[in-house]
Amino acid sequence: MSNKLLPPNGPGRPKDPAKRKAILEAAETLFLRNGYDGSSMDAIAAEAGVSKLTVYSHFTDKETLFAFAVKSKCEQQIPELLFELPAGVPIETVLMNIAHGFHRLINSDESIELHRVLITHGAQNPKMSQMFYDAGPQRLIDGMEQLLTQATLRGLLQVSNPLVAADQFFCLVKGGCNFRLLIGCGTPPSEDEQAAQVHASVDLFVRAYRP
Repeated sequence: MSNKLLPPNGPGRPKDPAKRKAILEAAETLFLRNGYDGSSMDAIAAEAGVSKLTVYSHFTDKETLFAFAVKSKCEQQIPELLFELPAGVPIETVLMNIAHGFHRLINSDESIELHRVLITHGAQNPKMSQMFYDAGPQRLIDGMEQLLTQATLRGLLQVSNPLVAADQFFCLVKGGCNFRLLIGCGTPPSEDEQAAQVHASVDLFVRAYRP
């Protein structure tokens, strides 16, 4: 039987970026509202206004879609470009840009809700928690580790263990505000409060690792 009417297969088929964006936004919405287990690919397709086949053509399965949704959210606030170290740019400026993006990300309503979902369901679904960590926090730590390694090689900082220092940096920037938001006893920081936290954290970090 002839297959001339069948669409061509393979990675060369173009994907519609608008549909991909709609699917990611729908996934973010439903994962936050219903959790990982409570969000089906059918529901995500309906929310995005596409067919389930379209969802699968962009993302192989729900696990992949969840990971991409988390990564997309992180990249909106902290694009990979921020972890580059352009010649002539002070290391303080680079760290300040990363810190501002990270602070906005972790204290956003979407991030707080997602963390609450993970706290509630993580013990029953550790695979989901691992996927979130790999797509979000681990990506940031890897980027910071590489940045600190480069900064040390150029003599801008003196960091003996870039991985440990990367973890310290993000913990400093996070501060106590994020925990208060998670447990519902705080309010989102104002622009001035956010700037003060970021400046204090970066200043302390740079003084600790200055050559």
